[in-house]
Amino acid sequence: MSNIKVKVAIIGSGNIGTDLMIKVLRTAENLEMGVMVGIDPASDGLARAARLGVPTTADGVGGLVAMTGFEDIEIVFDATSAKAHVANSARLAPYDKRLIDLTPAAIGPYVVPAVNLDENLDAPNINMVTCGGQATIPIVAAVARVVPVLYAEIVASISSRSAGPGTRANIDEFTGTTSRAIVEVGGARRGKAVIILNPAEPPLIMRDTVFCLVASTEKGVADEIATSVEKMVADVAAYVPGYRLKQSVQVTEIPSDQPVETLLLEGETQRPTHQVSVFLEVEGAGHYLPAYAGNLDIMTSAALQAAERIAAAKETTR
Repeated sequence: MSNIKVKVAIIGSGNIGTDLMIKVLRTAENLEMGVMVGIDPASDGLARAARLGVPTTADGVGGLVAMTGFEDIEIVFDATSAKAHVANSARLAPYDKRLIDLTPAAIGPYVVPAVNLDENLDAPNINMVTCGGQATIPIVAAVARVVPVLYAEIVASISSRSAGPGTRANIDEFTGTTSRAIVEVGGARRGKAVIILNPAEPPLIMRDTVFCLVASTEKGVADEIATSVEKMVADVAAYVPGYRLKQSVQVTEIPSDQPVETLLLEGETQRPTHQVSVFLEVEGAGHYLPAYAGNLDIMTSAALQAAERIAAAKETTR
């Protein structure tokens, strides 16, 4: 097996794309920076890339396709916007590149590395859901592998300072994409997502709450759920070091007279027996973004993990 690294391009020279570039340069084992792509010649991301010896273009995807060495790029990260990714994906379609989408466009399957990356390693375009999805869907999946999750609700609270124009423009897509992924990847029967832009100063790091309604009559189910969640937190923390539980997993019985039916799917025949509450914190690694921007760090870390695994799989077939 060769030790040739897979060359990657990053579309989007903003905060997310620049942080991802630095992660590739500093920490990647199987990846090599090929090109940083932007549309603003004065962006800090393009300037920083040039100083670090990374080839750049300020002519968008058209400039990338026209560059010498484009044929050597195997993986393309898109850190732009949902609308832009639709156009970028169409433009790159004839060239057989693997796309990793960090926008809420969701052209390809939703991927959360700790949950379902293995079954999507061959997909031509994978979607990294959202920052809230990357932080909370692993927890929903951890609960769902123990007991049926009839309803899952996540609340992602991030510093308003870490929400740039792209994040704000995609708020509606954020909630829709995350809600669908809670069901499709997390395994809940119904999902709901809420995002809060917290204006507090000094800025607070990302906090996430996962609330699940589950059905089980088994003794000891609370301990099984807690153990499963704790294992999943360790799995995510392996590629997002700042990811951690804020307090112990809470599992409480639901009183028979508590009205929870309005949260369930219409026609749901099971009644929830327990409420599960999980409180998380995500601190950024500080590669390019401040530590409070854990919401952006978890996206770039998850995308990097996906690319590393895709590249490693390519190596085994060379």
